[in-house]
Amino acid sequence: TGVQTCALPICVDEWDTTIYFYPTTPLRDESSILKLQNEGKTVEALVQSLIVKCRNADGSKMFAAADRVTLMNEVDPKVIIRIAGQINGVDMDTVEEIEKN
Repeated sequence: TGVQTCALPICVDEWDTTIYFYPTTPLRDESSILKLQNEGKTVEALVQSLIVKCRNADGSKMFAAADRVTLMNEVDPKVIIRIAGQINGVDMDTVEEIEKN
């Protein structure tokens, strides 16, 4: 049980919604993200981060694994980078640097 139970909100104006996330996540979820990062698959790691961490207001998962293709091909990358940066506690200066690349 060491996983935090208080979800934090992120307002996503582009999607007209609020995403919720827990500051800590189970190791199994983090390991899937780290594996992609270690393989040099940065974009896939960002998308995986959203899939495993984003929640609706009721705590249910916002995205399913099947949403991966849509997130990777049809969503503004700047929005994904910003959300993933906030969820993962990345400094916003670092997020801006990632967006430039």
